[in-house]
This record gives sequence, structure tokens and C-alpha cells, in this order.
Amino acid sequence: MSTGRSIAFHTLGCKLNFSESSSIGKQFKNAGYAEVDFNDAADYYVINTCSVTDEADKKCRYAVRKALRKNPSAKVIVIGCYAQLKPKEIASIPGVAMVLGAAEKFNILHHINSIDTYSSSYASIFASAVSDANIFIPSYSIEDRTRTFLKVQDGCDYKCSFCTIPLARGKSRSGRIEEIVNLVNQIASQGIKEIVLTGVNLGDFGQGTEIIEGNKTKKEALFIDLIRALDAIESIERFRISSIEPNLCTDEIIDFVAQSKRFMPHFHIPLQSGDNDILSVMKRRYKRELYASRVEKIKTVMPHACIGVDVIVGFPGETIEHFHNSYHFINNLDISYLHVFTYSERENTLAATMDQIVPMNERHKRNEMLRILSEKKRRYFYEQHLQTVRPVLWEKEEKHGQMHGFTDNYIKMTRPSDPYLFNRICDTTLAEINTEGLMVSLAQDQFIAL
Repeated sequence: MSTGRSIAFHTLGCKLNFSESSSIGKQFKNAGYAEVDFNDAADYYVINTCSVTDEADKKCRYAVRKALRKNPSAKVIVIGCYAQLKPKEIASIPGVAMVLGAAEKFNILHHINSIDTYSSSYASIFASAVSDANIFIPSYSIEDRTRTFLKVQDGCDYKCSFCTIPLARGKSRSGRIEEIVNLVNQIASQGIKEIVLTGVNLGDFGQGTEIIEGNKTKKEALFIDLIRALDAIESIERFRISSIEPNLCTDEIIDFVAQSKRFMPHFHIPLQSGDNDILSVMKRRYKRELYASRVEKIKTVMPHACIGVDVIVGFPGETIEHFHNSYHFINNLDISYLHVFTYSERENTLAATMDQIVPMNERHKRNEMLRILSEKKRRYFYEQHLQTVRPVLWEKEEKHGQMHGFTDNYIKMTRPSDPYLFNRICDTTLAEINTEGLMVSLAQDQFIAL
């Protein structure tokens, strides 16, 4: 039954946020709300925020203003990590009607039913201590019917000195394998070909699901148990591991992916710094030697594998010598691309209290150096696969009459649009690299859906 009311969502930050926004959207659809685009007029606007960068406040304010331009009388609700960390700050933004913290965002439907009783002059805040966010709620998002981002883990028990995520999302907790398998089957029934497993600390899956046997406590399941169970599901053709810490990316996991029918040869492994001194002050749980051994292991059993890397530049105390040490370490790694982040101070983190602040212009200079290195790494990785044939999942995305897709090892492909190929996995010849840095398929290929 329709409520006659409309709602729009705007999501900032990681794929985890997108999966949660999608699941919350399903709640409203089932309750009779009509979901509309955020650029359209709606009765309610939900902004799901991020806290990773120092632009969280700016982006949130912009989204609120944008919503109210479409409908000045609309109710704006802000949820997500930034809402947990700075609820009062968000409540002071003109036009915000309600702020929901980590433990309340999935109860948004309950709160929104009574929102009209609140004064428009003051935002209502429902943000308890992050320790109250102790229940795992699975969620997934669908991108244009080709792939899904499935949340299987949330929260983090690590204490990295630069990170606010444990303060925003709480302790590590996971879904149970049987409920995740059921979700995967549900997703498969919608025609999805690829599922990307997501989490705050994905390799920590199994924490928070302890069981008692006799006088001993043990984990109910580990990440390796989860991916083994998922690999047996024949209705999904592809799985990807979104990101996994190097100390949790074990030989067992790597060897499993190498022989798997459904897990793609693609790893994204955060490094953050290639200098051991900086890794130490960041309070990371490994040294660069372990990281190098993970990369070497992957490339030994899967020479064609794609490896992505997260790096932070300009961390407090990072001298030019530290940076050059990190740069040369990364340059010598057989990796495929980088995600480079310029360090920004975050309140309530140990790093924000540290001395030896790197000037912002120097941070940007280092970011640019690593960005250029990333492009070189990606180009080299692509060149290694020229004139080979790999399976490509073609997507509907169109630009200037082109459609895009990804190989199993995450090479981005382009070709003239063909509706027949949408959401199909096809053997494709990697013919050349175009001026945009994308791999072009061989025009004469006769595509046969796998």
C-alpha cells in the first residue's frame, strides 16, 4: 500500500555506505514510500555520510542545501559515520530535521513516522554511544543489475592512529555464514552476475560470533570458511574480495582464490606506508616485509592477478626520506594500481596530537607523485595482457556510444554499445589501450556468452 510520500537518498563515502543505503531504501519501498532521485523533489531526503576525509562537513552541508532547493519544506535526515561522530554539529546545519547515529540508522523507518511532530527549528538527535552498535545487520546494493556490494562484516577492533572508523561504527562483528548464503541466493534470483564482499575489516570476519564448546571459546567461522561456502553457490558466477588487511590475507586465502571457480584474481590490500617507521606510528599490524611477501605470494600462484594498494601521504612525522623510502618500496612491488589519500587530521585520533606536521602543499606534491606512479603501474599491468583473451562482464554504462566492463582480473574494457552484451560474461580479446587508458576489445570478436 502506498503512503503517498516520496523519499530520496544521497550516499557519501565507501561501498559499505552504498550497500546500507540500498537496504534502508528497501525498507521504505516495502513500507509504501516512492523512492525518487536525489535531484528531484521529495518529501524526505536521507543523507548517508562518511568520516574518512576532512570534507565530511562540507559535503554534508552541500547535500542538505541541494535537497532543500528541490523542496524547501522537505524533512532532511542525516545518518552514517559523520552523524555518529558529530551529531550536534550536524544538527546545527540549517534544514536538518533528524540525526541518527550508528545504532539507530536501521531504525530510520520507525523514527521517520513521527518526524512530522518535531519542530522544524530544531533537529532531533538519536545517537547513543557507539558501543550500542553491536548488532550485525546485513545489507547489499545493486549497481545497474550487474554487480552487488554485499556487506558481510562491520566495525573494527584495530586502533590505527589515523582512523575514526572504530568510533563511528563500533566493534568488529559479522554475519553468519548461513544468512549470507541465503542473501547470496536472493541476490542471484535478481539476475546478478557478480558480488563484491565488503566490510570495514573484511578479513576479520568471524570476530564477534564466538561460540562456547566445553570450557573453550572459539570463533564460529573465519573468512576462509565464508569464501569456501560462497564458492559452492553455482547461481553466482563471480565474487570479489573488496579489501583485506595484509596481516589477514593468509596463504590459505590466496591459495584458495588461485584455484577457485568463482573468486576473481583481484586483491585490494591496504599498505598506507612503505616505510616501517611510519607504519609503526600509524599503529599498523605489519611491517613492509610482510606486505612484500603477500604480493610475492599472490603473483607466484596467480601471475595475472590484479593487486590494488591504499597509501596515505603526509602523515605526521613523514620526512622526505620516509616518503622516498615508501615510494621506492611501492615502485618495486609488482602491483597494479594505487588509491592515494592525502592525510587529513581527524579529531579524537592519536595522529591528530602528533608533532612534525607535514605542510599541506608538500602533502599534495607527494600525492601527485604517487598518482603518476599509479598510472604507470596500471599501464604496465594492462600492457602485460595485450592480445590475450579474458572473460569480461559487460555493463550497461554508456558514454559516447561506448559500453564498459571488467575482466576477471579487473582490467577495465570498452567497446561500442551492444544491448545484447549487457550483464553477460564473454570471452574477449584485449586488443589495445586507448587514449583514456582503457583496454579496447577486438572489433572482430564474435562474442559468445559464457
